Amino acid sequence: MKSDIEIAQSAQMWNIGDVAKTIGIESDDLEFYGKYKAKISDELIERTKTRPDGKLILVTAINPTPAGEGKTTTSVGLGQAFGKLGKKAILALREPSLGPCFGIKGGAAGGGYAQVVPMEDLNLHFTGDFHAITSANNLLAALLDNHIQQGNELGIDPRQIVWKRCLDMNDRVLRNVVVGLGNKMDGMVREDHFVITVASEIMAILCLADDMDDLKKRLGRIIVAYNFEGKPVTAADLQAVGSMAALLKDAMKPNLIQTLEHTPALVHGGPFANIAHGCNSVRATKTALKLADYVITEAGFGADLGAEKFLDIKCQMAGLHPDAVVLVATIRALKYNGGVAKDALSEENLEALQKGIVNLEKHIENLQKYGVPVVVTLNSFVTDSAQETAFVENFCKERGCEFALSEVWEKGGEGGIALANKVLETLETKQSDYHPIYEKQMSLKEKIETIAREIYGAKDVSYSAAAEKELNRITELGMGDFPVCMAKTQYSLSDDPKKLGRPTGFTLNVREVYVSAGAGFVVAINGSIMTMPGLPKKPAAHGIDVSSDGVITGLF
Repeated sequence: MKSDIEIAQSAQMWNIGDVAKTIGIESDDLEFYGKYKAKISDELIERTKTRPDGKLILVTAINPTPAGEGKTTTSVGLGQAFGKLGKKAILALREPSLGPCFGIKGGAAGGGYAQVVPMEDLNLHFTGDFHAITSANNLLAALLDNHIQQGNELGIDPRQIVWKRCLDMNDRVLRNVVVGLGNKMDGMVREDHFVITVASEIMAILCLADDMDDLKKRLGRIIVAYNFEGKPVTAADLQAVGSMAALLKDAMKPNLIQTLEHTPALVHGGPFANIAHGCNSVRATKTALKLADYVITEAGFGADLGAEKFLDIKCQMAGLHPDAVVLVATIRALKYNGGVAKDALSEENLEALQKGIVNLEKHIENLQKYGVPVVVTLNSFVTDSAQETAFVENFCKERGCEFALSEVWEKGGEGGIALANKVLETLETKQSDYHPIYEKQMSLKEKIETIAREIYGAKDVSYSAAAEKELNRITELGMGDFPVCMAKTQYSLSDDPKKLGRPTGFTLNVREVYVSAGAGFVVAINGSIMTMPGLPKKPAAHGIDVSSDGVITGLF
């Protein structure tokens, strides 16, 4: 079979204007980026706000493993399957980061015959949104250091600067740096730090803002440092808001592309779920709900990260009400959770499957706590045995979940019809009673501990002295009612990537806490998770090339 990039490059794409017409969007409401990409105009977004909402379907997954799960592939295939059934559906997805593209994970366009295209454009520069976010973030950093250099009228304490520069690349040497070296005119010497762009608060703000006015209010609330009296200094104090908003003007507009079968896809924003809130933009999701009867969206990594943040942060802030959740798993990944080595996953092993399926079990239980109907789908592999598939199906049905097999990687929309029908049946017969896992008025510690115990299965939570101190300061500043954005490894329900399956009796270690006042949440960093990832020994970048006639190879 062809590779993902070969399938994408051989696709017969429609002009994006023709794709837009299938959901009632005319050319005047598009800002074209070539033939196959466009941005949705602000005018269209305003004009459609009074329309009724379609149904909102979240796609999430078990904890990721080297065996692969196929969450984005399933999302895209489900959208294509709705099209096959004559349903008016739109995908609402995140944009990929360059970090994973050149690192170890690869791109985020789906796979096989369930992809969004143009695949290379999406995985590389796309429409420049991430570059705009990087520029806005680093403009604020430059204005901050310049203010200190030019007399420091605000009395900023250089030891209490919390704003970090960013870059959309995995680059571990930038985690801790020293700036201002040289002579007096080169600025004050101080320790500084970089995060990857998808972990920047600007990314979170763009993805949570309703419109330009809301964006500017959020930008103004960003805390960049504390002064010598211990009081917060904001982006508004540095008079940075207008210029940052100008850089983000076009990035605020959702991007429209298509699947291999021409299903419309709004792809906008891309915070990581292991170190940020992991959801595409509120603007894109809300617009999609006005344009179609069914909206398929996804949240990053496993349900303990992306789905939890979608349900506890995004839905609460944006007033969204999800109607169903699709939980993706593979037999290979479940056997990996059961202790099978990666090179032995093709062999039937019911004992390992029984052992590893506890990971799926925990995710089912977690999602049911939110009151949203759950459909489990197995992303099918040719090596799956009939006995293994039957075991998983019975396991899900015993726990009150619907079940469907997905073959979208191999067959595109046709391979997702069973799943689409099961989702449609669920939407018709089961009512969503969505509610978050914690109450707004709970303390920050109570929120952290609710997530740790209810979602991760932890016995206890420990806090570093620095985390304790910061939790107290954030509460004193009047932000104790904010939701909590947990940053932890994606590979385990715990904060230890080696604890597979369904770990119990562990202590979650909160090592650092900070407030993203503009985004409107508090970030708790757990275990050894890094906000600036590093490249592996053999990065994907080694295999990427472009031919003399401009054809890109090796991107996956």
